[in-house]
Amino acid sequence: MKESIRDVKWGLDHSLGFALGVASRRMSQLFGQRLREFGLSPEQWSVLHVIAGQEGLIQKEIAERAAKDKPTVTRILDALEEKGLITRKPGEQDRRSFRVYATDKGKEIAADTEPLERGVNIELADRVGEDAYYALLAQLKDIIGFADRLLEKEQEVKP
Repeated sequence: MKESIRDVKWGLDHSLGFALGVASRRMSQLFGQRLREFGLSPEQWSVLHVIAGQEGLIQKEIAERAAKDKPTVTRILDALEEKGLITRKPGEQDRRSFRVYATDKGKEIAADTEPLERGVNIELADRVGEDAYYALLAQLKDIIGFADRLLEKEQEVKP
């Protein structure tokens, strides 16, 4: 019988955040190795994937969908534009905001690399079994939602 989480001697072996961080980094490293031939990082890929999936988004929308902060997205958009994978066009209502579009080359790379990301997930699902994979994914989404609510609550308290 396992000890209650409240009774264990605490350390990294029992830290969900630490384990999730390590798992995330390993998956990102694996995916990054597979993306190398395309000259993209996993972070750049996620932003390109969002843009190719729905063009004409503004930076704030891209940041939300890619789960990244706006300064990080700005840096990634600069790199993707330099590589010729995206273009930015001024918004019609607000000239200060830009709409972002994938170039033909960007669309092609997004399509060519999507199977790489899917492949990493399939390999991991095969390792733990599909039922466990989907159960873990559901639990992680629940944890993310709960953590978001806790963060919002704590931000309301602080001035």
